[in-house]
Amino acid sequence: MKIEIGIVKTRSLLILSACAFLAAQSLVGAEETPAKEKGPAGAAVSGTPEPAVSPGTLRGVTLAPGGFSLGAVSVVIHSLSGSADRQLVTDAEGVFRLDDLQPGTYEITASKEGFTSPPATRVEVAAKRTANTSLQLAQAFGSLRGVTLAPGGFSLAEVNVVVHSVADAADRSVVSDADGIFKLDDLPPGSYQIRASKGALSSTVATVEVAKDKTTNASLLLASASTQEKTPSAQPEAPTKRAVDTETPFAYADFSWLNGNSRSTEAPFDTPFFTPEARFDTHFMTSFNQPKDHTLGGATESFRSGEFQIEQISVGGDFHWQNVRGRILTMFGLYAATTPRNDASAGVGQWDVRSAYRYVSEAYGGYHFNVNHGLNVDAGIFVSYIGLFSYYNYDNWSYQPSFVSSNTPWFFNGLRIQWFPTNKLKIEPWIINGWQSYNKFNGHRGLGGQILWRPKEWLSLVFNNYGNGTDTLGVPGRSRIHTDDSIQVRYFNRPQNTGISKMAFSVTVDAGCEYGGGVTCHGGKEGPKQSFLGWMAYNRIWFRKNIFALTVGGGMMNNQGRYLTLLPPINGADAVSGSPYFTANPGDKAHMWDSSINLQWMPKQYITWWFEGGYRHSDVPYWSGRGGITPPGGNNGAPGQFVCATGAPSGTNVLTAALANCGGPGSVWFPDLRRSQASISAGVMVKF
Repeated sequence: MKIEIGIVKTRSLLILSACAFLAAQSLVGAEETPAKEKGPAGAAVSGTPEPAVSPGTLRGVTLAPGGFSLGAVSVVIHSLSGSADRQLVTDAEGVFRLDDLQPGTYEITASKEGFTSPPATRVEVAAKRTANTSLQLAQAFGSLRGVTLAPGGFSLAEVNVVVHSVADAADRSVVSDADGIFKLDDLPPGSYQIRASKGALSSTVATVEVAKDKTTNASLLLASASTQEKTPSAQPEAPTKRAVDTETPFAYADFSWLNGNSRSTEAPFDTPFFTPEARFDTHFMTSFNQPKDHTLGGATESFRSGEFQIEQISVGGDFHWQNVRGRILTMFGLYAATTPRNDASAGVGQWDVRSAYRYVSEAYGGYHFNVNHGLNVDAGIFVSYIGLFSYYNYDNWSYQPSFVSSNTPWFFNGLRIQWFPTNKLKIEPWIINGWQSYNKFNGHRGLGGQILWRPKEWLSLVFNNYGNGTDTLGVPGRSRIHTDDSIQVRYFNRPQNTGISKMAFSVTVDAGCEYGGGVTCHGGKEGPKQSFLGWMAYNRIWFRKNIFALTVGGGMMNNQGRYLTLLPPINGADAVSGSPYFTANPGDKAHMWDSSINLQWMPKQYITWWFEGGYRHSDVPYWSGRGGITPPGGNNGAPGQFVCATGAPSGTNVLTAALANCGGPGSVWFPDLRRSQASISAGVMVKF
């Protein structure tokens, strides 16, 4: 028995030894197999062959600038594993596809004449799967630089230049700057015809070749038509379109010199669908009256004394596509609080419209009809041109305008129709809620309109009229009429001068009145006179090729009844609450005048640094004095009442009753109001 067991053990040991020897031989053989005889996954080629690896699919699309498909693009697919490159051309939709690619990593490049190739794109292709990719090409542009020259060979500024593409007959227009320089940096390579014109002067047509990534230079010498007829020219015929845009309203000349009109001539981020706009306005101002509460009144631009403040932060822009138009511009900063407070219509009915519209300065949608030189119909909130100065300080010659501008509307809410019978004339009716009002005050809405005429590059005339509106809160039978008329003249223009380069002046006259509801336009038995009469005039001088500008001006206002006199924010008073400290009863008078001097530095068209000094006077106490216009302890929430010396509300807007309620003589608080105010201010404004 023991012998049999031993034999079994011996056999087992022999079998195990044989197995170990065979396994060792197998490992040695595997190590000695050359690398080049191994398959893709490292398995030996010798022996029984493995099944073939299934191919994968690559699908892609080539795109033009803007994300649109771009067809007929050459695409190269390069394998990083060393196999041969594959090359194909995309179809009309920019799509390409390969269904028989071995799994692995590939680099894909795309090219097309006239376009810049994007960087190579890496894609992993897996067996039996589809890999997707996209390649966006950039337009290969050239640049055109040129100068416009007057007879005699010196530079001529503000010249209209038309660049005509021979390939597609498309035109581009550009205006030369103060040094006569014009430039276009995004021209596709090809032949172009260029011509310049200004007034009675024009150049002959020049043909230039623009190459990819190259700058082509040109000079255009302008001369009168008679001179050109006497001078033989080998230049080709002029482009079919005129050098001056005579179709777009007011585009035939440069009106960036106007007060109330933005001096920006370029939109850096303009697109066919949207033109963005951003504005930033920061200032420091101080009144020599030194109010201890730092609170100023009587203006729509001056609110705090001795402080840095952000007047306006606005972002938005214009939408335009297939004749549909829309505009939105937000309103943040001090404007968001100070503009709504001057609208008394918020006191009509329910819903907090002040909060609803507080952060919006413009918002409307509309449609452009191709009638004459254009017909626009827009509905929403739009800015008013009454008072000449723009609602946005960046567009103006001065920062703090005179009363004719400061005390008239900044915005209207309703329907606006703009009709351009010619490229020099605009007729604009308004159907609106009322005089700077979110709501309708009473039973009659406001009707009005504007006529804007710019017959010459150096002349602008505007006529605004308003009527029908019953715009006094709580007095349904009182109507208002108003006329506002301005003229602006540029009487000197030498933009290439390093001394005085430009001079212009503006004059604005306003007149209006209210009638009915116990007041009249002329006074007499039917009621006291309720009227407005004012004017303002400014003269502006530009220096050193329009980089610096000095503006001097001022105006006056006589407002019987004070219905357009801005209410000082005494104890937080606004147009709805009123104030017993500065009443606006029939027969109350306000006669005021002001003057100012403003210096601006404009190193770029997108920025203005400014410094201003001003003086304003009133025949009644009106401006914040040293004691301020804020009660002890701050505003008490009852601006329509007298305030006790303790800062508590008196419970009445009748002085005798307030004295009794507060404790007798000397127990009522009064704001410190002065008849004059001198101030200095400075700031920076940016607009894109």
